[in-house]
Amino acid sequence: MKTTIKDIAKMAGVSTATVSKVVNHKDNNISEATRQRILNLIEEYNYVPNRVASSMVTKKTHSIGLVIPDITNPFFPEIARGVEDLANQHGYHVILCNSDNDLKKEVAYIAMLQEKMVDGIILTASAMREGETLDLGRIHVPVITVDRDIKASKIKGKIIVDNKSGAYEAVSYMLNKGYKRILHLAGPFTSGTSKERYEGYKLAHENFGLPIYEELFVEGFYTAEWGYEGIQRVLNEGIDFDGVFCANDLIALGALKALKEKGVKVPDDIGIVGFDDIYMTTLIEPRLTTVHQPNYQMGYKAAQMLVDFIEEKVVKEKKIILKTELIIRESS
Repeated sequence: MKTTIKDIAKMAGVSTATVSKVVNHKDNNISEATRQRILNLIEEYNYVPNRVASSMVTKKTHSIGLVIPDITNPFFPEIARGVEDLANQHGYHVILCNSDNDLKKEVAYIAMLQEKMVDGIILTASAMREGETLDLGRIHVPVITVDRDIKASKIKGKIIVDNKSGAYEAVSYMLNKGYKRILHLAGPFTSGTSKERYEGYKLAHENFGLPIYEELFVEGFYTAEWGYEGIQRVLNEGIDFDGVFCANDLIALGALKALKEKGVKVPDDIGIVGFDDIYMTTLIEPRLTTVHQPNYQMGYKAAQMLVDFIEEKVVKEKKIILKTELIIRESS
């Protein structure tokens, strides 16, 4: 026979409300002896809380949804790890959805999470979302966006980084090193992130009194395949360049591979700088100079903000902008 919360409460000599607080990690005012007694009984009798029944009473499922655009990009699993660590500390479960940068899939996942009665959603929107806008329709739970500054009336908070400043620092470093014709392999300009990084690229050139060459800007996608293809296209067109600033590290890894296949030495002939600082950047030769984003911290802070909204706590900062850091290695 299945053990119920009433059974645990009776054996522990406490109320069902006390057992519920322990199960949901809301036991700050419960003595350690009582808490441990309840936990021991839960383990002994293999008690599994009925989340569906509980949600009918509390209107809470202690679950949150996380929608990311590309699980194959090492940048996003670190965000997910930060979300999960904070969520677990507060007794929440995470439902992970990968949109594959597909707008229809993204909308469908948001609707599904609503149907699953999650208490809130953390969203990194698709890079293909034009104008960084999103119609959240009938969503009635708090939504926090991460990495991309999405505009929607129902979004409660945002965790982003200063992309323009990060790109400016990276390109300024390259210009100080003597690179004069820096190719920019950009992400899709449907993404505000791509635009911000290009603005940093432009500002660095302006401050050095250098022109922006139209042929040195190539728009593409946040993938290694695109980085490989982009470099090949530029080389085939005979465009002269001595450095490459890539909109993310995957693009940089693809570009590095293409240059190596052409016999181009990095950084002796051409320098490369990326953006993100994914773990793979230290495993290649030469190791990649890149702009570090605090992606774990982004996920952790997003989850903390979301839990605060769910639990109706005061949230003073609803838009947090985190700093980047230039990590100098051997590729430039």
